[in-house]
Amino acid sequence: MHKTTLALILAATALAACEPAYVEPTPPPVVDECGAAGYQGLIGQPRTALSAMNFPLGTRVIGPEDMVTADFRPDRLNIEYGVNGRITKVSCF
Repeated sequence: MHKTTLALILAATALAACEPAYVEPTPPPVVDECGAAGYQGLIGQPRTALSAMNFPLGTRVIGPEDMVTADFRPDRLNIEYGVNGRITKVSCF
C-alpha cells in the first residue's frame, strides 16, 4: 500500500509539472473610432469653449447631473464637464 501511495504522489507531481505557465493576456489595442485623441487639449478648458467649435454628428456634451443612455457606441464622441464648468474628460462610448 505504501508503494502505491508513493507512486500516486510522484505521478501527481509529474503531471503538475506539465502544466503550462500562465501568460497574462495582452489587452486589445485601444482604437480611437470617434477621434477623441484630437480633442484631448480641451480638458481643463471651460465648457463655453465648445460653442465656437464643430464636432462630429452625434457628439454628446455631458454635465455632472446629466443622464445619458448606456448604449456603447465607440464611434460617438463624448465630452464631459464637471460642476466647475471645466471639461474633465473626452472619450468614445
